[in-house]
Formats: sequence, C-alpha cells, structure tokens
Amino acid sequence: MEDIYRLRYKVYCDEWGFEEPEDHPHGIETDEYDNHSVHFAAFREDDGSLIGTVRLIQSSDLGLPMLKHCALDIDTSAFKDSIVGEISRLAISKELRRRGPDKALYDDGIRELEEENIPISVKERRKNENAIVLGLYRCLYKESLEKGITHWYAVMARGLYLLLKKISIIPRQIGPEVNYHGLRAPYLLDLVQIMDYLKEKNPCLYHHFKD
Repeated sequence: MEDIYRLRYKVYCDEWGFEEPEDHPHGIETDEYDNHSVHFAAFREDDGSLIGTVRLIQSSDLGLPMLKHCALDIDTSAFKDSIVGEISRLAISKELRRRGPDKALYDDGIRELEEENIPISVKERRKNENAIVLGLYRCLYKESLEKGITHWYAVMARGLYLLLKKISIIPRQIGPEVNYHGLRAPYLLDLVQIMDYLKEKNPCLYHHFKD
C-alpha cells in the first residue's frame, strides 16, 4: 500500500500538481476514501516494481467524492448506493507513459490520439500504457461482479474518455466539466450495457474481460 501511495504522490503531486505536496507529507498521497476502497496494482514482470494503480471506492458514510465535486444531470436517487462504486486515482508510472506532455490520460488527449507520425518508441510506450489501463479496468470489473456493483462513477479527463471510447468502452457523460484535478467531467458506466456493447463491437476485449 505504501508503494501505491508513493506512486500516486509522484503522479498527482510531483508530475501534474493535482494535489498540494504540503498536504501529503512523507511523499505519500492518501485521503479518507482509501479505507473504504479496494486497491489494484500492476507490477513489472522482470523486477516486480509497481507501475500502475487504481482504486474502487465503495459506498460508506462518507459518500462518493464525485457527488461532492460535480453537478450531475441525472437523478442519483435512482441508484442504490450498494450497487454503485467510483473509480479514482488511476496512476501510471512515468516510465511507461510517453515523454513530453502525456495528455492521453490526464488532459484532453486529442493531439496525441489523432497524431499519425508517431515514433516507434512512443508507440511502444503508448501500447504498454494502454495495456496497463485495460488490465486495471479488468480487475475493477471482476471485483465489481463479486461485490454486486453494477454501475461505476468516474471523473475523467477528456483524454481517458477518448482512450476508452477507442476500444468500445463508452462512458456516459452525466454533467458539465469542472476543475477537479484539472478539467474533468463526471461519467457513468453501466456494466451490463458496457459488456453488451463490447460483445458486439470488440469481442476480443469482451472475452478478455469475461475469461
């Protein structure tokens, strides 16, 4: 867990400035939702080092953070708290992200995703980065099935939304963008609808999630 918190600190405090370093002493980034979350991690096969993490926040007396920071266009009372979780704190090690302004996860992502003349080295980093994101989302899906969670909330940068849309995972935007860890919008993912769409549009990824 300390390695997870240190990776989050590097990404959210050092690299992007989403969180103030003085609010997170000793080089670790944590908050009150960590004790109510399931945490996932990706490790290198060669040396076992941590290279990625994400968490699934579960219902508790604290509520879910998206509901406190975003204005939503839907009636949230339609969902029981016990079946909704929130995805947050996606962090990928900088060594796996491409150099320069890596917008695909933490910003608008448009230039990088539409760019055609990309060096092979950058394409390889992007492939690795995307594989880690998909692996973590697969873990989120498996855990949600076990816990009976049917919907996810997520506050995403435009770049992450475009990355997911490109592989046929299409979150539904349910409110306007806000300045929360950069410019972000709130999204809802219905897991049944997501998997039905994947089965039709991207069967290889569908079976990867279901296997």
